[in-house]
Amino acid sequence: MRKQSASAQQQVSKQNQQKAPGFLAAFDQLIGPSQMDKAVCYDKSPRGRPPILTVATLIKALVFHMILGAGSLAEHLGLLSGGKMSGSSISERRQALPWEVFDRILEWALKPVAQEDKHPQAFYRGLRLVAIDGSQFSLQNTAQILKQCSKAAARRLKAAFAKLNAVVMLEIGLHNPLAAGIDQAKSEWALALELVAKLPAKSLLLADRLYGCARFAQGLLEQCHKVGSYFLVRARQQLKSTIIKKLSDGSALVSVPLRAGSGKRKIVGHIILREIWVNIQRPGFRSQCLRLWTNLLDEKEYPALELAALYARRWEQELYYRQMKLELRRGELLQSQTVETAAQEVAALVLATAVIATERAAAANGECAVDRISFVKVLQLLQPLWLVFSLGEDILSEGQKQQLIDRFYAQMRAMVSGKRRARSCPRVVRQPVRGWPRKTKNVSHEGEVTYKIK
Repeated sequence: MRKQSASAQQQVSKQNQQKAPGFLAAFDQLIGPSQMDKAVCYDKSPRGRPPILTVATLIKALVFHMILGAGSLAEHLGLLSGGKMSGSSISERRQALPWEVFDRILEWALKPVAQEDKHPQAFYRGLRLVAIDGSQFSLQNTAQILKQCSKAAARRLKAAFAKLNAVVMLEIGLHNPLAAGIDQAKSEWALALELVAKLPAKSLLLADRLYGCARFAQGLLEQCHKVGSYFLVRARQQLKSTIIKKLSDGSALVSVPLRAGSGKRKIVGHIILREIWVNIQRPGFRSQCLRLWTNLLDEKEYPALELAALYARRWEQELYYRQMKLELRRGELLQSQTVETAAQEVAALVLATAVIATERAAAANGECAVDRISFVKVLQLLQPLWLVFSLGEDILSEGQKQQLIDRFYAQMRAMVSGKRRARSCPRVVRQPVRGWPRKTKNVSHEGEVTYKIK
């Protein structure tokens, strides 16, 4: 009886810990406290004393700062921990932090959240829908940054800001990041190739034509073979391939030459893929031809038309970057004064989107699709809610805090967005560049997209 009662008490305490309110509880749910201690285990001062500001607290405060928005990092650190530290002292601590700490935290914190029974929109025939793509963040024009970075050539002179490259592997149905690579020196393509090794098991990876080459497909094939996953990539149309067998749905098995990475570009081997050519017709646009590569070779179980329509889900990655840059951070220009702290800022943004994705999934509670729970509305409610919990930690009882959380989730479900319209906008620019037409007014076209296999 004693053993049963003890285990029951542990289970109740575990449930209460999972339901505990506030940002710290949400972050601890993302990455356990024990793992956080492992990530910052080197945390000692030169004299062996415990530091006034621990690395774990600093990182949590940085993510908290990204979510709250208005205010300084020092102010948000005070709200979160109750301690006081000047902005210059915090900046010195951040500059002393090695990137390996953030790399370990990203690896441990970012993990799949979607469940097939609760989030069917995040799966395709039992495969978790995943996308990979990159983006760039603008860096401040400080002396430290300009000493390390060079600005890219623009149409007239040089770009206004140097750029920091970031690549995120995303769980599409929940806009939940699964892995991230951040580096100023490495290209988006190189960062994405490194992230391929972190592809989850039983997944279907979607990627655009930047990655539609034989070398990247080879890396995907090797990783997919290890974990039992698959990919669907838009291939570049000028690449050569040889048809091995035409399939009943209009697709074909092809042999793609694999060339050496340097030298005379000699052919060093071949890979076998399934190739799909599809015509896409949108209202108000000319038809467009796409070339898709996949290792889903069974045309009966995975029809070509289904895969062509599924590829459009890759656009969720673009919406994710819009949420991160414009709705969470409200701009692409980072605030950090050095390249190292700018990378930390982007890592904190990725962790913040992971926290918000978990909260959106909890608000949906399997009753509706997570993408219908507005990112902006969740953010607007999280900010005052967590602020109240930080200020009223010793005033509100646990029951009152839980009631606030329950009402927060209920409010989210009450403000669920309607189903998305099938709408597209022409690709134009505000100033004429090359062959793109000039944008003079906002135009959009509504209507379903039709697919036809060539």
